[in-house]
Amino acid sequence: MSNRLSTGIPGLSEVLCGGYVPGRAYLVRGGPGTGKTTLGLHFLASGAANGESVLFITLAETVAQLRRTAEGLKFATQGITFLDLSPTSEFFAQVQTYDIFSPAEVEREPTTQRIVEQVEALKPQRIFIDSMTQFRYLATDPFQFRKQVLSFLRFLTEQDITVLFTSEHSVEAPDDDLQFMSDGVLNLDFNKGDRTLSVSKFRGSSFRDGDHSFRLTSNGMQLFPKLVPQVSEQLLSTEAISSGIPEIDELLHGGIERSTITIVSGPSGVGKSTLGLQFLKEAAGRGERSVIYTFEENKETLLHRAEGVNVPVRAMQERGTLSIVQIEPLHYTPDEFASLVRQEVEHQQAQIVMIDSVSGYQLSVRGEDLTPHLHALCKYLQNMGVAVLLINEVESITGEFRATEIGISYLADTIIFLRYLEIRGELRRVIGVLKKRMSDFEKNLREFQISRYGIKVGSPLNQLRGILTGVPKLLEGE
Repeated sequence: MSNRLSTGIPGLSEVLCGGYVPGRAYLVRGGPGTGKTTLGLHFLASGAANGESVLFITLAETVAQLRRTAEGLKFATQGITFLDLSPTSEFFAQVQTYDIFSPAEVEREPTTQRIVEQVEALKPQRIFIDSMTQFRYLATDPFQFRKQVLSFLRFLTEQDITVLFTSEHSVEAPDDDLQFMSDGVLNLDFNKGDRTLSVSKFRGSSFRDGDHSFRLTSNGMQLFPKLVPQVSEQLLSTEAISSGIPEIDELLHGGIERSTITIVSGPSGVGKSTLGLQFLKEAAGRGERSVIYTFEENKETLLHRAEGVNVPVRAMQERGTLSIVQIEPLHYTPDEFASLVRQEVEHQQAQIVMIDSVSGYQLSVRGEDLTPHLHALCKYLQNMGVAVLLINEVESITGEFRATEIGISYLADTIIFLRYLEIRGELRRVIGVLKKRMSDFEKNLREFQISRYGIKVGSPLNQLRGILTGVPKLLEGE
């Protein structure tokens, strides 16, 4: 929105539906090390880059410390004015007319005067105060603190200044009063290695609910908004995507469709990823871009194995029709992974996304329920017209048949399953279709073979019964 102020953090601007509303005061809450100062530096640096006058009021760290921190994060500080209200060493070392235990009024008046003088001289458009908690110690009681802070914020916002101020809330020093006085509240949290930001208040605008992952890097804060897909109002293409293998296309009555979710399910080693690669190979032949997110297999191993079954993945990469991204699930949060996928789809125009595998992706949710994250990602991709391939591993080799073991079948428009069979003491593979919303499909199973020439699929196995048990029986006379 054109009337918003940039946050300096693209993901945060998305969460705030465009940025901060000008002329308002926002509270940034969080414990030590959660990134409050970094968020404020982004806010000021963004304003300075736009030619705005900006002011950093510090009541804790010295300006020298803040400049070192900012420069270490590659922020340009030349356009930022600093007002240092932090205690100096002389305060303790020199004899004063009062000592450190004297009443707060002795300090409050000169502090207030310096702020007023600086604001009137600079006429800033943005101010960041780190931290408002320090003002609490300049008040004689909670009522005076509330009255003084409310008056101070009104003094600033009545001059159309947009204010960010931090609070070091704790059980011993709650900041409920500051939350009531602010126009918006941003909560930063660091728990068990995961950093999250949430918005609990934002007057005059909608915002995106939930906990949004963020990361503190050498370039500042990177925020990854939680993916919340909207109901698509546009007419999406459901054109069939061929596998390039006539027998598989016969099973699927033409192939899988665009804007749909396909689960390829089966036990380890049965050929699920190879089947997915076959669809990507055909897409590359049409000049379409695909991307594979591999959570389990090393990228080089995947390249070697794919070329061993006649899928020219290296050539596809060189032509830009395929991207293979190796993901360490314990390194990425679900929000961070979703952001990677969005970049590929929105900026690289990927038309097929393959996630290999669902069980690897499950590790990134760190014990949470996988289904909401996978649902949001898949529905977003559907709304973007992307065909999704989910590689799903089941534990059982033979015996009881299950399409998936984690309750995600409802997501699928199409379920293709691969299965091991024991026939006359020999282990073989079969392929079948369990579900297809967009068209009818062949109800028979076919033998599925993988060789150095690629995938070969046989005729329907009409002579067998009890295939899904894993130990089928030949019909009499066969």
